[in-house]
Amino acid sequence: MDGVPRVPEQRGRGSSAAAEPVAALRFGVLGPVRAWRGGEQLPTGSPQQRALLAALLLREGRTATAAELIDALWGEEPPSQALAALRTYASRLRKVLDPGVLVSESGGYAVRGLDEGALDLAVAQELAAEAEKAKNAGDPGHAREVLGKALSLWAGEVLAGVPGPYAEAQRVRLEEWRLRLQESRLDMDLELGCHAEAVSELTALTAAHPLRERLRELLMLALYRSGRQAEALAVYADTRRLLADELGVDPRPGLKELQQRILQADPGLAQPSAPVAEPAVVPVRPAQLPATVPDFTGRAAFVSELSEVLATAEGRVMAVSALAGIGGVGKTTLAVHVAHQARSAFPDGQLYVDLQGAGPRAAEPETVLGSFLRALGTPDSAIPDSLEERAALYRSVLDGRRVLVLLDNAKDAAQIRPLLPGMEGCAALVTSRVRMVDLAGAHLVDLDVMSPDEALQLFTKIVGEERVASEREAALDVVAACGFLPLAIRIAASRLAARRTWTVSVLAAKLADERRRLDELQAGDLAVKATFELGYGALEPAQARAFRLLGLADGPDISLAAAAAVLDLPPEDTEDLLESLVDTSLLESAAPGRYRYHDLVRLYARACAERDEWPPSERDAALSRLLDFYLATAAGVYAIERPGDRLVDHLAVTEYPGLRFDDRREAQDWLYAEAVCLLACVRQSTAPGQLGRAVDLLWAAVDLTESGANSKEYQATGASTRAAAQAVGDRQAESRALVTLANGHYYSGRFELADQEAADALELAEAVGDSLASCWASNMLGVIALYQSRHEDGEAHLTRAIESFRSCGDRPGEASALCNLSRIHLAMGHTASAVSLAEQGTSMYDDMRNALKGANGRYALGLALTQSGQVQRATDRLKEALEVFRDRRQRLWEGMTLFRLAEVDLIARRPAQAAANAELALTVLRGIGGEWRRGNVLTALGRALRGLGQTGRAQVCWQEALEVFEKLDAPEAEEVRALLNPSAVA
Repeated sequence: MDGVPRVPEQRGRGSSAAAEPVAALRFGVLGPVRAWRGGEQLPTGSPQQRALLAALLLREGRTATAAELIDALWGEEPPSQALAALRTYASRLRKVLDPGVLVSESGGYAVRGLDEGALDLAVAQELAAEAEKAKNAGDPGHAREVLGKALSLWAGEVLAGVPGPYAEAQRVRLEEWRLRLQESRLDMDLELGCHAEAVSELTALTAAHPLRERLRELLMLALYRSGRQAEALAVYADTRRLLADELGVDPRPGLKELQQRILQADPGLAQPSAPVAEPAVVPVRPAQLPATVPDFTGRAAFVSELSEVLATAEGRVMAVSALAGIGGVGKTTLAVHVAHQARSAFPDGQLYVDLQGAGPRAAEPETVLGSFLRALGTPDSAIPDSLEERAALYRSVLDGRRVLVLLDNAKDAAQIRPLLPGMEGCAALVTSRVRMVDLAGAHLVDLDVMSPDEALQLFTKIVGEERVASEREAALDVVAACGFLPLAIRIAASRLAARRTWTVSVLAAKLADERRRLDELQAGDLAVKATFELGYGALEPAQARAFRLLGLADGPDISLAAAAAVLDLPPEDTEDLLESLVDTSLLESAAPGRYRYHDLVRLYARACAERDEWPPSERDAALSRLLDFYLATAAGVYAIERPGDRLVDHLAVTEYPGLRFDDRREAQDWLYAEAVCLLACVRQSTAPGQLGRAVDLLWAAVDLTESGANSKEYQATGASTRAAAQAVGDRQAESRALVTLANGHYYSGRFELADQEAADALELAEAVGDSLASCWASNMLGVIALYQSRHEDGEAHLTRAIESFRSCGDRPGEASALCNLSRIHLAMGHTASAVSLAEQGTSMYDDMRNALKGANGRYALGLALTQSGQVQRATDRLKEALEVFRDRRQRLWEGMTLFRLAEVDLIARRPAQAAANAELALTVLRGIGGEWRRGNVLTALGRALRGLGQTGRAQVCWQEALEVFEKLDAPEAEEVRALLNPSAVA
């Protein structure tokens, strides 16, 4: 890179074969001047001695005369004994370093013979050069990674604590170089789409270097690409005013041009800020098409029609063909066959995805786009979060390429629109059960069943010409009984091919039994059920039972352990059964240890369970075992995360065991991996004998809403269980369901709803004598009262909660209420008691080694210490809490702790750090926590930006916060209005 400071390559020391190995010396100047031998840090002496070592290390291996070194250490006024002191320092360094490293020659000194990479500055230079090469080669991802490694070598201020004019000059030079490296790395961030992450760092850097226009330009671009156009323009206004006040100049032309492009919403700003050279490596060429079936038969007219449409994409426009038809009609088989035939017209690759549109949970377009971008060579770090940004990047990546995209099993046109390439030369094939008349520009194809001739051809290819030729009429009877549906024909023919003792007539006779087939072979989906009956009828009894019972469970898939609970079998036997069902194509292996049904197969399996399972009570028993499994396992996960918590003692007793975890992370992984299936089980378990356990399962899985993960699904499930409890008159289940609902509304910022749900929960819990629900409802009412500024009510509720928890012997609950009461006292101005209460609660958590809830205690203590003026203690407690929340994946609390740290930074007059923490809080809280919390973070960010002199951005943040608070009719609106008033006092 231009202007990169250089030091010479270090030569390796020669060694005798008989010599003992000696640990290598290493030196650091990008921070305090330090030396190590292997892992041992060596003493480097007084500041002047360190100054001598630094001067020699930075002299590029050349000899420095005594006069030069004296001038470097003391400048124009050296002490009278400077030369003697210099020799003393050199003598002491020789005793510390290896022999021959510090040499004397020509009346001066030099450092020689160091191993390659022995000096951190030399390593940084090599990395910077490598990054420059990668950037020039069109590989910004690698350049960014290498620059990050180079910057990580800095350990604070360069030559920290080293005196002398030479050190000061080098300090300025190297810090300037570091800043240029940071600018280059941030450039790469924006090239790779990491604009949201870059905003926080750029905000801090512009605060530290307010006159550096390149940083301001990067900040404007990052904000604009993050959808924050008003803030980007405010940065320009702040910069222009600052330059005029400080230097009496206008911004440079590049900054002015960027402002104009932002005002005009220039589409080019969505692209990388500088042209990217073509990568030196071969571009990624995805080849994701499933294998075409070797016995593909017929469909000649459709193949010709679709191939002709795809051919129009070559060099002209994007072609879109949408195939529609009932399940089992062969949409996917036809689409895959046509795609393989057209591969030569799309030399840059083929993408494929099953959109699961016929299932209860269709694939999300943003998830699919993430998968496609990775397949096209985009690193994870460069993939943006939002659907719109991913779709834009996807189209950009495809620009200039000729790629075929096969979108299988789509739900509707809305699902696939973001997935269409949009580029000339590209094409999309779509299959769906619905006819997409609202998909503009698409070539629509309605796929019907096979003709009799085509059906017979397919049957013959699978069974064999010899067996079919002698029984042609019987073969025609078979395909007719299958309704000419390709999937049904394939299943029937495969059974026959696998049974050499059967004749075609035997199979035809079986299919002629109308009691088993005709009811299903009427129209629509009934035809699909008939084909599934063929596969089901070939199963062994144990396989058939597994097929029926597993279909009863809701959820997109099922794990091996959960399946074992449904079947009441050991995991080993369960796996053997499930794998055998996979072999029959009646079950799919979604991933190692997870299984799923095609949606229509699941419906068919349930019909079989209603018809064939005996005694019928076994259906309820299977689902009861599944509920027990989830409840027992979730309770164990809850207990691991919250030692000493009494909730698990108050949950319904389970008969079927759950999984046991010794590792906390493994337990967390299970909960989040099973979240969708677990919540589906709760919603499904509304019968009177199951409802209580279902509500308790929801409560035990409270991390799913506290962390911000699956919050919407959690709240919807809480509402459905509450409604079920009301319907059957189960007041205890209803009270506990209300507690979970109140929790969900609280964490989503809907405080009025939370307050009503908690009040109803308390009333019901007291009526039925449920002490657990009563305690937690009182605790929740106190917390909500805090947020609604009803401090006396909150104090009463929390005092009652403390007494209730104590009477139940629930110390974690008591600690929670104490910490919450601390916040009430804080709001009432009772700072000393607030600190004392938070310290009591935190100490109780620590005594129980409850790290997660201890972090909540530290959060409350940090707030109290902040208001009491103990800024450093507050910072320490909040940082301790932040570490735990990050480790436990508690994104909501992580974001709120960052916000509180920003508030402490404001009090401590650290506006740059406050802005950085507030920016991070906004990023972490994206999509969780509710608008009220976001409004508070925006308010704090505005204060920090005003402290940095960026009043334009501050005004934008406050205006956005005001809109939030006014919409919520929140009292914080008055504070923000005062901030927006130019005469307001901070």
